[in-house]
Amino acid sequence: MHVAVIKLGVGNTASVMFALERLGAKAVLTDDAACIAEAERIILPGVGAAAAAMRQLDGGLRGALAAFTRPLLGICLGQQLFYEHSEEGDATGLGFLTGRVVALEATQERPTPHMGWSALRIERDTPLFEGVRSGEYAYFVHSYVCPLDDATIATADYGESFSAALARDNVFGCQFHPERSGALGARVLANFMDLPC
Repeated sequence: MHVAVIKLGVGNTASVMFALERLGAKAVLTDDAACIAEAERIILPGVGAAAAAMRQLDGGLRGALAAFTRPLLGICLGQQLFYEHSEEGDATGLGFLTGRVVALEATQERPTPHMGWSALRIERDTPLFEGVRSGEYAYFVHSYVCPLDDATIATADYGESFSAALARDNVFGCQFHPERSGALGARVLANFMDLPC
């Protein structure tokens, strides 16, 4: 199975590639628009800043992602880039989903980034979370959050409730890192691989 993992030059691509390899997926790390257009599915990973990531995507990949109709998964920053705008660097996102990504409110008790394991609360059934139950823990590292909206399929809490995962049409997102979330994360990635193209 041909999976294109978008090469942004930053972040968690190595751990994503290893996780896909463990699942037996045929994955390629690429920033080639033609290769991306031909993939059966795409993963847009991300650790870093929204503005810098969008500069990379605007360099030739925005159109390929916008035209893609098969399953597309954004991880962490990748999920945030699906929205119209991010407060992080005042970045214009891909616009697949309406709304703004905003900063988590930092307090002395809850510094940012939110880093560590948090429980997921499943908000609606979706093939991406088949076999995943509310209360299971996923691993997060982030300082910005996506809005709670009709794309939200799971939430988590860090002083406030935020969108931990989303799904709309062919677009799926995980604010958490499935490649670092043990059995739960492996299940989510396997479910993504099983989505019909």
